Amino acid sequence: MTVVDLFADASGVDVRRLRYFVAIAEELHFGRASERLHIAQPALSRQMVELESAIGATLFDRTRNQIRLTIAGEVLLPRARDILGRIVEAARVARRAAEGATGVLNVGFVGSATYSILPRVLNAFRTDHSDVDLILHAMNTAELRVGLIERTIDIAFARPAIDDPEVIDETVLEEPLIVALPDIDPLTARQEIALGDLAHHPFILYPRSPRPSFADTILRHCHDSGFSPVIAHETMDLQTALGLIAAGAGVSLGPATVEGSQRLGVAYRPLMAPTPMTRLSLSYRRDNRSATLALFRTHVKAFAAANKAGNVGVADLHTTNLQQGSR
Repeated sequence: MTVVDLFADASGVDVRRLRYFVAIAEELHFGRASERLHIAQPALSRQMVELESAIGATLFDRTRNQIRLTIAGEVLLPRARDILGRIVEAARVARRAAEGATGVLNVGFVGSATYSILPRVLNAFRTDHSDVDLILHAMNTAELRVGLIERTIDIAFARPAIDDPEVIDETVLEEPLIVALPDIDPLTARQEIALGDLAHHPFILYPRSPRPSFADTILRHCHDSGFSPVIAHETMDLQTALGLIAAGAGVSLGPATVEGSQRLGVAYRPLMAPTPMTRLSLSYRRDNRSATLALFRTHVKAFAAANKAGNVGVADLHTTNLQQGSR
């Protein structure tokens, strides 16, 4: 007998009749069950006769004033409840999938994003949507662009923005750049530092290629202040840069949220006005219609709005449990 034959044999045992059977079995009274189900009692009785015929067994003992379950009915009852429960769960899972609340989302990010709203976004999203598996990828912006184009990632936190006709770019956070310098540097005596005062300092920079790169942003601001920085070292990630600064190897610029990372030997100072700014962007493919992606974007927008309103503190945002990737 094939699976199709089995379903054909059980065609009279449909979900509706199982639901009717459970109601009668729990009430042990056709009248009360009919009221509960909002169905006429004769029609309900007829449905039970048809169910018993389809199963090939009597489910209720109707010989007394109060009906009772037969042995066949007692055996069927827990299984019918299980079937109905599974149908409800299947519908719930399907609905959540349609809403984007289940599945996998590949999230790319630059390392500096871990010092702003990214940790809080990820933690909140995991709490609210535990059935979505977030897979994280630490990359630089050029790698994020390739990942989006080749669909190896679904969404990216980029700095600087990804400029590509296939990619939508949305601002998550705009923040001032600050100076990170050795705490023994004489400039730490100042409350603010003019960018031009760093003209003779060696710089710790991030790779200029492949482009786009955050290094381009730093170099542009330096050029606007009238100098080309002397690049002492290039490093792939922020933690290494801070280590080199603590060792006195040079200075660097970074987003203001990096100040939440206290590093022995490193001091942070704001830059004088006009303060150069940096932007953290959320990027995704223009043709990506994933409901999970849309749900994630909603969370990011909510946190971005809270951050802009001053409801999210830098200390609360900082975490060390994410892999530190390229800037």
